[in-house]
This record gives sequence, structure tokens and C-alpha cells, in this order.
Amino acid sequence: MSEQNTLPPIDFFVEDIDFALPNPTQTADWIANVVDTEGGQLEELTYVFCSDEYLHKINLEYLDHDTYTDIITFDNSEDEEGIVGDIFISIDRVRENAQQLQVPFEQELHRVLIHGVLHLLGYPDKTEAEAQAMRQKEDQCLALRFGS
Repeated sequence: MSEQNTLPPIDFFVEDIDFALPNPTQTADWIANVVDTEGGQLEELTYVFCSDEYLHKINLEYLDHDTYTDIITFDNSEDEEGIVGDIFISIDRVRENAQQLQVPFEQELHRVLIHGVLHLLGYPDKTEAEAQAMRQKEDQCLALRFGS
């Protein structure tokens, strides 16, 4: 990316699957807008799109969780305001969730993309009330998307 200095500090990578993020520049701009709207300072954000098996290995190795999941977020920031993180997303799981929820794949992908960012911004989802508040915040963020 030769335009790195004009783009938000967001990178998208793919591991062990064949996947291309639709509209990466617009998606990065949307994510940066959400961070800005929430009062965060976007420093560096890396997304890695991968398979269920790849993410399962990360879940086992780093979190000691023997479960499949759609997303794992690692907060690498050194202060409260700075947003620095690595977000791993299982495209297999996002596709399956989209089918089960009967929503378009891209909508579910965007929900998961922003879910990780919301965690980095300090939104928890451990309790039922927190999960409900997270879902409402996701919906608000999805409404800010391009083409919405």
C-alpha cells in the first residue's frame, strides 16, 4: 500500500484462506470514523481473516479456550485513549452465522469487524446486559456504514 500515510492506520491480512475484503478503503474509513465518534485515538489496527481451524489454534494457545469463535481481539494499547490491536476473524464462522441469522454475509462481517473495535474502545459483553448494550452499539455503528 503506497497510500499508507493517507489511509487510516488499519491493515487487513488473510491467513490460510482465500478471501478478499470487499471495499477495504471504505471499510477502513468507516472503522476510523467509529473510533473517532467514540472518542478513541486510532493508532494501529490489524485485522487477520482466517479459517475456523486457524482461529481455534489461537484460542487454545493464547486464551486456553477449546472453542470455535468468530472473533478474537487482542488489545495492544499502552494507554486508555490509544487504539492498538490485532483482531482475528474466522470467515468460516462469519459465513455460518450470517446463514443462521439470515442476514447478508457482508452485514455480519461488518458487525464482527466493529465488535472487535468496540471491545478495544472499552465495551464489554460478558453479562447479558453488556451483550445487549454491545448489540445496540453494533447496530448504531452499522448505521454509520457506507451505503447504509
